[in-house]
Amino acid sequence: MNDRPVSLVTGAGRGIGRGIALELARLGHAVVINYAGNMDAALECLQLVREAGGDGITVRADVSSTEDRERLVDETLGAYGRIDLLVNNAGVAPSVRDDLLEAGEESFDRLININLKGPYFLTQRVARRMIRQVQSGDVKAFGSPRIVTISSISAYTASVNRGDYCVAKAGLAMMTRLFAARLAEFGINVYEIRPGVIATDMTAGVKEKYDTLIAQGAWPIRRWGEPSDIGRAVAAIARGDFPYSTGEVINVDGGFHLRTL
Repeated sequence: MNDRPVSLVTGAGRGIGRGIALELARLGHAVVINYAGNMDAALECLQLVREAGGDGITVRADVSSTEDRERLVDETLGAYGRIDLLVNNAGVAPSVRDDLLEAGEESFDRLININLKGPYFLTQRVARRMIRQVQSGDVKAFGSPRIVTISSISAYTASVNRGDYCVAKAGLAMMTRLFAARLAEFGINVYEIRPGVIATDMTAGVKEKYDTLIAQGAWPIRRWGEPSDIGRAVAAIARGDFPYSTGEVINVDGGFHLRTL
């Protein structure tokens, strides 16, 4: 019988997802490390999770696929029998940054399917399972289940050369509100974490641009964010540090949202 809280983290092989997985491992969680294609990175993350004091498994699944989402949940339940925390983190950047007036439907469909539709229906499926846990009284050891979605400052910051990405992230913000309102009666709290500019593979190609913005003081805390910064925010939620908050947006962005003059 599993004696650890169980966290399902999508896109956990590297980047922000890995940072989240490691912080949850330090809390003693069993972490389901979902990945889409990079098995080596996922296995490396699993080793780091175990070294940090956690347990875990890896599950390959494309969150944009209905069949893969079902299998991801089924394999999680088959391994541990429960889900105490869902972290919707998997996401992709546009393959090409095209001007808003020129961008095509192929990129839009890809971004919406992976970054918005996938998390939406995965949350729906996991939430139904969490409700059954609550209704069966299976919350005493670890507390009520929780759901976290990793969005972005792009949820409200217009980037006209990646409109598909911004629209998807804005959709995640509303998704958080919707599930927070629907699940509150079951004691399942839902949160959105909005990262700023985080040092990952996704941002490596624009490092020079953001190095310049940081030096110019584009946001108050003059450094790159790290995956561990996001991980620590998720860990605080996992510990139950915000029991009277749901639908809350937690900005982890170096103060970007302050819009200083």
